[in-house]
Amino acid sequence: QVQLVEHGGGLVQAGDSLRLSCTASGRSFSTYAMGWFRQAPGKEREFVAANAWSSSSTKYADSVKGRFTISRDNAKNTVYLQMNSLKPEDTAVYYCAARALYVTTRANDYDYWGQGTQVTVSS
Repeated sequence: QVQLVEHGGGLVQAGDSLRLSCTASGRSFSTYAMGWFRQAPGKEREFVAANAWSSSSTKYADSVKGRFTISRDNAKNTVYLQMNSLKPEDTAVYYCAARALYVTTRANDYDYWGQGTQVTVSS
């Protein structure tokens, strides 16, 4: 089992930056692909970013490319999502997720999920 806990959400203004973190406990974090997803009210959960255990493979949603950066520190069992130039449409609950093997963009492929952290961007 892998337990995931997110931190770093909050209320910011458009154009601001925010960094989310997700700390994992349990089995070998360094062998898992890690992803960030988000869900806005009334919408389906959508993919944001993901990277492989070695960070050799990284994927981003088109809507966040150039603004968001995913990174990880395997020694700290932590994955980060640096969010710059935030927009009101980025408002959502952000979830981190883990899966074994390779990176995918499909939420159903991920086996473990955090509880989510709210990000609200005001205009």
